[in-house]
Amino acid sequence: MNIFKKATDASQLPEVEHLTPEELMTLQHLLIDRKEGIAAGTGATVASLTSQQIIQPDEMDQASSESDREFGLRIAQREQKLITKIEEVLERMAAGEYGECVSCGEAIGYRRLLARPVAGMCIDCKTEAETAERISGFR
Repeated sequence: MNIFKKATDASQLPEVEHLTPEELMTLQHLLIDRKEGIAAGTGATVASLTSQQIIQPDEMDQASSESDREFGLRIAQREQKLITKIEEVLERMAAGEYGECVSCGEAIGYRRLLARPVAGMCIDCKTEAETAERISGFR
């Protein structure tokens, strides 16, 4: 089975202990739809931003134009990273490892996965990691 193609039947996906086959298929469809949507938008954005460099007659307008262009390219780069992350999640899903916290190994709740299908940590571990990150950032 192609892991980047939507399953048409929940039985096509590997069993995951804490998710029903229907929940897993719903999450797989969300991930693939998101990946395809980002890919379609990012490709067009990058093409337009890299192909056209408009020379403005005014220096301030030129600076503003360049700033907007660079901002658009940064957004596209972030979206490309998200596509890579989605592909990694789909690979974990195909291996039957999806929905387990990479930190503690516990199940990530279905509601959390619906809200953030690329989540790799349960809410408790993610909260703890963010708190530690904030504390280390103040030093």
